Amino acid sequence: MSTPERTQPTPPAAEAGDNGQKALRAELAELADVVTPASLIDLLLERAFQLNATDIHLDPVADGLRVRLRVDGLLHDVALLPESVRQNVISRLKLLADMDLTERRHSRDGHIARTTFGGERDIRVGTAPTIYGERVVLRLMPDSQTYNSLDDLGLEPEQHELLEKQLRKPYGMIIVAGPVGSGKSTTLYGCLDRLNEPSRSLTTIEDPVERRIDGINQIQVEPKVGFGFVEALRGVLRQDPNVLMVGEIRDSETAHIACRAGLTGVMVLSTIHANDAASAIDVLREYGIPPMFIADAVHCVISQRLIRKVCTQSRETYSPSEAEAQTLGLTPEEAEKASLVRGVPSEANFRTGYAGRTAVFEIMPVDKDIRRAILREAPQSEIASIAKNSGMKTLQMATRDKVLAGVTSTDEMHRVVLSM
Repeated sequence: MSTPERTQPTPPAAEAGDNGQKALRAELAELADVVTPASLIDLLLERAFQLNATDIHLDPVADGLRVRLRVDGLLHDVALLPESVRQNVISRLKLLADMDLTERRHSRDGHIARTTFGGERDIRVGTAPTIYGERVVLRLMPDSQTYNSLDDLGLEPEQHELLEKQLRKPYGMIIVAGPVGSGKSTTLYGCLDRLNEPSRSLTTIEDPVERRIDGINQIQVEPKVGFGFVEALRGVLRQDPNVLMVGEIRDSETAHIACRAGLTGVMVLSTIHANDAASAIDVLREYGIPPMFIADAVHCVISQRLIRKVCTQSRETYSPSEAEAQTLGLTPEEAEKASLVRGVPSEANFRTGYAGRTAVFEIMPVDKDIRRAILREAPQSEIASIAKNSGMKTLQMATRDKVLAGVTSTDEMHRVVLSM
């Protein structure tokens, strides 16, 4: 093993006010009994935004309120607030979200618009009853200026060029597939950024609207009043769109309308829950879309995952083991020359060894061979094989490249991609 690279300048957490996991836990514990719930919530939100957390979980337990932050996809304990402040904190959050304070028996949703760090940040609030009282989860919507460009997403150069080519087509569907929390919406926003020109009419249909973008008509669906994706789609298609983003294809009717739009001169961008690019075709089949519609409407399917990046402030390099070399497909000669990285747990990285995330992709253009396979209803495995033989870089291959480039680790590759 080579000498660890442990030159640690001031960690990002410290630069933001020494607000790493340990410091935040101490800060909240110290203030819990001496400040108002409003001040405590203000501090928690400020620190969560500084740490780039995506969610705040407030779970009632027998002796208080457990507070956790989701950073880089994983939850971290940051505080156990005393039972004496539990209900006041929850009530304060419900008040900010304009929710009924007296309703504690059913799940409820709310919304907080908050100015922080010079910009508007949206916070989605969800409550649910538990045996110890109400649970509250805050979803911290991303900064509208972050990750709006295709250049920021982590695409390999050849993948970037391939996606650019697909976006230059005048119509058809581009579908982004993956599980919840894999960054699908962020990729769609990157595509919208590239297509956002005055000569085009762009409209999005979302639930919720995650980022506000100048020059785009953004529609928030409201299922409670009968205005869902289907109703919004039908209305928008009568308004002369060039580009239409449907936040998610959730049902057969939405899938049918989106496919028809892609066949009639509209560029349709949407997401779907599927394990990989070829599996997205199977999902459309399950929604009852005829093979001819799928083959003609869908021009490209993107599958993606988010992987954690090894902390640049606290890391070490080492030579791969025999097992790691086998996982990465390295010959003995390549393994001898290879240098991998892994994180060193510290306050700079929430004691995980990782800081920040990037995406890995597989991009499957629907070319003539795949189109023929769809028309004859070939199984997903055959479609995937055709795409690989045509040069598609799979999720595993893209992650392997990130490992060899020192962006992530083999452990993260196993956790996210090889465990699929």
